[in-house]
Amino acid sequence: MSALKAISLVAFVFVVAVASQAQKAEISDAEYIKQALSAAPKAIGAGATIMRMQKDGTMRTLRAGNNGFTCMVVGTDRMCNDANSMEFVHAMMNHTPPPDKLGLSYMLAGDKGASNTDPYATGKTADNHWIVTGPHIMVFGPPSKTLGYTEAADPDPTKPYMMWAGTPYAHAMIPVGSAK
Repeated sequence: MSALKAISLVAFVFVVAVASQAQKAEISDAEYIKQALSAAPKAIGAGATIMRMQKDGTMRTLRAGNNGFTCMVVGTDRMCNDANSMEFVHAMMNHTPPPDKLGLSYMLAGDKGASNTDPYATGKTADNHWIVTGPHIMVFGPPSKTLGYTEAADPDPTKPYMMWAGTPYAHAMIPVGSAK
């Protein structure tokens, strides 16, 4: 991913994370790395780049990787994305068409929740179909839409489903176990 795309992703991540980051004490880089790596299988995490957002919204590389994955903590969620899924997230943040590429993202620590119908929702409301998913992988790009998973607004998060169905940013959510 280019530096420009990383900077754009940082701007979004900054908006999402500012509130939660302001409320908790700054953790050490070592603890941050541990949290970021909790998103990925050990074999992926071992070669992943670790990025951390700074207070000014810029991203700092804590560890360079060699396998094309980038792990980070976004607000309270931990994720490890391949280059194509980073492009997908970048497109979503910039309201541009997503790439026509298959992308893979690990969130093995689960998530704290998101709207299942509005990619830009920042909190739960009475009508935005908030969903919390345990450990999962996400599959981005056109192939995800051919998997036949439910597009229900309120799916069972213990079974595969499509998040943001009907939007350009639809992607498959595939649970892979129970929360630790």
